[in-house]
Amino acid sequence: MPRFAANLTLLFTELPMLDRFAAAAEAGFEGVEILFPYDIPARDLSRAAISAGLEMVLINTPPPNWAGGPRGFAAQPGLEDRFRRDFDRALRFAQALRARHIHIMAGVAEGEAAQRTFIGNLTWAAERAPHASLTIEPINRTDMPGYFLSDFDLAAEIIGQIGAANLGLQFDAYHAQMITGDMPAAWRRVAAHVRHVQIAGCPGRHEPAGGQIDYPAFFAQLDADGYRGWVSAEYNPERHTETGLGWLRGA
Repeated sequence: MPRFAANLTLLFTELPMLDRFAAAAEAGFEGVEILFPYDIPARDLSRAAISAGLEMVLINTPPPNWAGGPRGFAAQPGLEDRFRRDFDRALRFAQALRARHIHIMAGVAEGEAAQRTFIGNLTWAAERAPHASLTIEPINRTDMPGYFLSDFDLAAEIIGQIGAANLGLQFDAYHAQMITGDMPAAWRRVAAHVRHVQIAGCPGRHEPAGGQIDYPAFFAQLDADGYRGWVSAEYNPERHTETGLGWLRGA
C-alpha cells in the first residue's frame, strides 16, 4: 500500500498552518507537502513537521503565495532571471525543510519559444541542484487556462530530452483524468518517469472516492508496478477535512 502525504495548503484549512501538521499525523498521514511555504519561516515549518513525526515531501517553486497571481515562470521567455532567482529561493527552503521534491511550475505560455525556454530552465536547474529531486507536472487547462505543460507525452519527451537523473514526472491522477479521459492509460505510458503521485476525486477535485477514478484499483496498480514514492492527497474537501477521510482509513 502506498505511503500517503497530506497537502497542507488544501487540507486541514480549519486550522492555522503550523497546527495542520499534528492534525495530519493524527489522521494517519506519514508525510506532508505545501504548495508555497514561503510566507512562514522555514525553521517553524521544519519544527512542526519534526514534532509531528512527518516527512516534508514536496514544495513548489514560487510565486510565494497561492491566492492569485502567476503559476510559475519556467516556460515564459524573457523571465529566465526571475525563474533562476525563484528557483534558488525554493532550493534554500527545500534544503531547510529537507523536502524530498521541488516541483518546478511552467507557468502560462505557449509555442516553440516557450518549450525552448522550459527546457533551458530545467536543464539549468538540474545542473544547479544535482542532489535535489525536481519534478514537472502536466496540469489541465480547464483548471489553469493557458498553462504550458498540459500534456503527459510532452512532459515525458522533455524529461527524456534533458536526460538529467534528478528530473522526473509528478503524476496527478486528477489532472491525468481531466487531460486524457483515461487516467490508467496515462499512468501506463509515463510510469517509468514518475517520482511523485497526487490524488483527488474527478470531477470536482474533492475527496478521492467515487467519481471517474477507481482509486483502490490505482493503489493496487502502484503496488504491482513497484512504485515506492509518496502519494499526496491534494484535493479540496467537500466539508470538514476530517469527515472526508474515509478513503484513507479504508486504503
